[in-house]
Amino acid sequence: MSFANKISMLWARPGADNVQKDDVPWTLRYAGRGLGTIGSFIAIVLGLINCTGIIIMQVSCLIAGVWQMLAGFIVIVCEAPCCCFFIDYVQALSDKMEGRPYWNKAALYIGLSLPPFFLCFLSLSTWFGSGMIFATGIVYGMMALGRKGSRDDMAAMAGGATPPGASAAQDHSVTLMEDPDVWRPN
Repeated sequence: MSFANKISMLWARPGADNVQKDDVPWTLRYAGRGLGTIGSFIAIVLGLINCTGIIIMQVSCLIAGVWQMLAGFIVIVCEAPCCCFFIDYVQALSDKMEGRPYWNKAALYIGLSLPPFFLCFLSLSTWFGSGMIFATGIVYGMMALGRKGSRDDMAAMAGGATPPGASAAQDHSVTLMEDPDVWRPN
């Protein structure tokens, strides 16, 4: 059993099948989960620090701090439901998010992380806290894109040729001028 398989069995959810369903590298999979878990804890703590802006009458920083703490809570519910086991609906919400495509998680995390930047731009706690949630969204966005092509496929596409294994009928690099039947009048 390889190291990656052992790690995936440790991080597997209880009752879930341990078969990998997509083509995402295990490093990205655990980077997204780890960054989301650790980043949401950091976002909650820094959001609380950001709320102290009310002392110097910065109401927008208070709102940004509350938003950041709520965003951190939502991310930790989706990524590490074991941290919030005392709330009834957490496992159901986490299972629902686990079944969604990666681009949905990316859009949710990026959307949750942007408002604090607009509300309290100059605060370092906003940059680090919401930045970690934003980085988690970026990782899930990369996972949604999938693996890149093989070296041979990429070299063939760069050279303008048909990739190995593709038929000539699927070659979209043919222009109208190269096919006289398309542009010649009847």
